[in-house]
Amino acid sequence: MERVYASIDIGSDSIKLVVCELYQNHLNLLAATSTPSRGIKKGLIVEPELAKTSILLAFKQVEEMLGIKIKKVIANIPNHMAEYKIIKGECDVPGDLISAHDMINSYKAGIKANLMPNEEFVTVIPIDFKINDKTVMKDPKGFPGKKLMGRAMMVTTPKKNVYSVASIIESLGVEIVDISVGSIGDINCFRNENLDKNISAVINVGSDITEVSLYNKSIPVSTKIIGAGGNDIDKDLAYMYKIDVKEARKIKENFALASKRNADVSDVYEIVNNDNVKIKINQKAVSEVVESRINEILSLAKDELNDLTNKPIQYIIVTGGSTNMLDFEYCMHDVLPNASKGAVKLIGVRNNKYSTAIGNIIYFLNTLKLKGMNYSMFSEDDMEELSSPKESNDDTMLGKVFGYFFGE
Repeated sequence: MERVYASIDIGSDSIKLVVCELYQNHLNLLAATSTPSRGIKKGLIVEPELAKTSILLAFKQVEEMLGIKIKKVIANIPNHMAEYKIIKGECDVPGDLISAHDMINSYKAGIKANLMPNEEFVTVIPIDFKINDKTVMKDPKGFPGKKLMGRAMMVTTPKKNVYSVASIIESLGVEIVDISVGSIGDINCFRNENLDKNISAVINVGSDITEVSLYNKSIPVSTKIIGAGGNDIDKDLAYMYKIDVKEARKIKENFALASKRNADVSDVYEIVNNDNVKIKINQKAVSEVVESRINEILSLAKDELNDLTNKPIQYIIVTGGSTNMLDFEYCMHDVLPNASKGAVKLIGVRNNKYSTAIGNIIYFLNTLKLKGMNYSMFSEDDMEELSSPKESNDDTMLGKVFGYFFGE
């Protein structure tokens, strides 16, 4: 039977909501939307009622696509002041073979001992397990043993980060079945064998902020927040040409290039500025403004990585909505020669602004697999309603399902 999962990423610029199904080890898109957000600044909810209206709109749009109500969701929690702590513990194995329950019990004491009063538990990412003080492995489930020691990375955030998101979503009648943070979603969206063996980093260039996360073998170890993002480009253009910020954003998205390298000086954009004067903006000039800001953001991210570790970082992935600009790679390679731009591979949402939402689903599935569990956020009745013919379902994404192999 198909298993269906929904994930929401609440950003300063937009609310991303995706619904996917897992069928025969393929992750398939059922519906996705990106709606403008209000009441959210620097990734944090500052005006709950405005934020609630924005989130409700995202749910309504996806529910109209699917024809059913979304009742459960994975929610992304702000990365601000997230803490990453290595915990360990051990337990006796009551049966002949180690179970998923034993694996959890092995580091449960470590979770309790390391969780501070002002912190909220987000997740725990297993590192490895030792059986009978001898054999070390990633997944000891099903192996014989009498004693099990586990090491894991525990992720926590301030309580207000969790409750501000949870209170709004639950007030809409939607149950949160799991929470995650951007550093986990992003790495799982792009995870591969190379990342699993090396030190790596992900730079997520968002609208208000840029998140810089460091990983050891795909396990997050630290995250830094830079207070700059794509919106700063809009402000630069608005100031430079004395135009409205909304108009500046249109120029950025529809006319400018991220780098002046391929920009055409003869390609001109005409606009009336705030002084009611018609001006002409050539593509090369406007691209120089954009390039300058992108280079500054990436340089700040590079500095943060240098502060996070003095070890060589083998792989750096740059993602986020701002990376969708044409010729972004030129800026990236000028500042970070060894970096690569992320590429979301789920057909139907091949846009880097969805990397966190999609990655959180993949992480959730990996967690279920480690626990040996099957779970769907949609009930059998929901699935029957989803699969049944409906009038005027021409606009729904159901039936336009594309396959993307879900890696082991």
